[in-house]
Amino acid sequence: MKFRPILAAVGLSALALGAMGPAHADGDANRGRVLAYTCQGCHGVPEYKNAYPNYSVPNLGGQNAKYLANALAAYANGERPHQTMHAQASSLSEQDRADIAAYLQGEPIKPSGQVVGTPPPATQTCVACHGADGATTATEDYPILAGQYADYLVQALKDYKSGKRKNPIMAGIITGVDEKDFDALAAFFSKQQGLCSTKDIQANGKCP
Repeated sequence: MKFRPILAAVGLSALALGAMGPAHADGDANRGRVLAYTCQGCHGVPEYKNAYPNYSVPNLGGQNAKYLANALAAYANGERPHQTMHAQASSLSEQDRADIAAYLQGEPIKPSGQVVGTPPPATQTCVACHGADGATTATEDYPILAGQYADYLVQALKDYKSGKRKNPIMAGIITGVDEKDFDALAAFFSKQQGLCSTKDIQANGKCP
């Protein structure tokens, strides 16, 4: 399956973890609504998949705007390798990225404070930055993990582990996480209340 030429994998992710460098521009969500129309082609389609490797295109709705803008910048400069996303992000100005990020965040997610299920022991590595529920980030540079697709989170962790994704914070953290724990970590955070589809942002300006 070929990716459409759109903003398709802003991992914005989850575990697109860690700060990716500062986003300086203030975002205009109204302008971002127009610019982000192409995002819907993948991120607004239920169960849409990235091909080779195969994993769910991540939920972007409700994600921290600073994290999204920084992730787009990382795709643009090659810190995050993804051919389609590089082509899209590199065509955007810093202001464009900030505007898109502000729109996709919508109304900031308010953590429920309730944890669904029993956290696997390995989550202790994650809570300082992402919160016990995956929705209470230490700063807005870090991604919300709650509600992200489990297979996307697993792929992100694998990419950090292999060095394909380069981030000084995650490079240190991932060394302490065994790959056998990736599935349990991802499954736990995917079940928490948090991120949503861009369709929800388009319709309501916030996650349900």
